[in-house]
Amino acid sequence: MNQPVPMTPATSLNLSVLKASCSACSMHQLCLPMGLGESDMHRLDEIIGRRRKVPKDSLLYRMDDAFTNLYAIRLGHFKTYQVSPGGEQQITGFQMAGELLGMDAISTDRHHCDAVALEDSEVCEIPFARLEELFGTLPTLLHHFHRMMSQEITREQNVMLLLGNMRAEQRFAAFLINLSSRYAARGYSSTTFQLRMSREEIGNYLGLTIESISRLLSRLKKQGLLRVANREIELLDLHTMRALAAGTETCS
Repeated sequence: MNQPVPMTPATSLNLSVLKASCSACSMHQLCLPMGLGESDMHRLDEIIGRRRKVPKDSLLYRMDDAFTNLYAIRLGHFKTYQVSPGGEQQITGFQMAGELLGMDAISTDRHHCDAVALEDSEVCEIPFARLEELFGTLPTLLHHFHRMMSQEITREQNVMLLLGNMRAEQRFAAFLINLSSRYAARGYSSTTFQLRMSREEIGNYLGLTIESISRLLSRLKKQGLLRVANREIELLDLHTMRALAAGTETCS
């Protein structure tokens, strides 16, 4: 357990900088503070715990860990996964800056998956008990939290649809379009971005082999729909890619 840090002028300055993190963070319009006024954001700032650096390939939490915090991703990317009794890993999602990790544990007080950083990342720890106290006095915060939970449920339902009914090319196109829209919401390019996950991880998530992912990339490149350079993807025809994802177009 962390020991209290003696307060000094330097410590007070550091805490002051940390307390300004929500309003100063470039992700605050996607994260919990979205829609809050300055005074309400300050109240949220007061309950935010430490910023925590999570090196690449390091665990943020494990399945069955006790639930105490939500984690707002400030920088970087994560993957969540479950491990079967036979030791096989099933990836359940990829998360990026501006999203919350840990909501899976709210109902049972135990995490239902492992969360691992795909690159050097940073999260803000949000003690859930203190956040619940704020919900009673900040209805805007509670409303936005419900929206984030709804988005998470919708994302999980979309994954079930991907794995259940879609052809391989449709799954992969939907995956890329999803990334495109999420990067666009963060002010980044919707057509050119880095894949932070490996082809093997993408295949695991989509229920496809790594060979299938490689074949799909080659086919889409040949059709002039995308350009690939190592892990950088450039979508050359968003309209056709969206049609592929919707199932109204096929990949010849």
